[in-house]
Amino acid sequence: MDRIDRALLAHLQQDATQSYAALGQAVGLSAGAAHERVRKLRERGVIRHTTVDVDPVAVGNAVLAYVMIDSVSWMGDSAQDFAAIPEILEAHVIAGSASVLVKVRTATTERLQDVLRRIYAINGVSGTQATVVLETLVERPVSPHGPDQG
Repeated sequence: MDRIDRALLAHLQQDATQSYAALGQAVGLSAGAAHERVRKLRERGVIRHTTVDVDPVAVGNAVLAYVMIDSVSWMGDSAQDFAAIPEILEAHVIAGSASVLVKVRTATTERLQDVLRRIYAINGVSGTQATVVLETLVERPVSPHGPDQG
């Protein structure tokens, strides 16, 4: 990926509805050249999805929690079990004192409790520790500029 690809990604992250003409103008390309580069970024899997950023509170999912999950066995084969719980937004096998870390969004703490019950039903889960977020200070998408390029 070159500087132009990274610039295209940054512009798309700001507004994915921009025309190819606007994208091209922003990075110094024709509309056709911008379209071709974006197509190639999709083909290579750099752009995984084009989506809408929805405010979770506005749609009734005000409770955000991170749940550390302890297990008695390897949990790396449990992706489908975690994916079957729609309130789980992310699930990661981790190193450290727990086996899995999940990000959960629910409408209420009672719904969070229900999610925890469903997590406990997953084979191998032996315990959970939930941390409820009170306020989000920083939340940003992945930078297209790479690790040390800001």
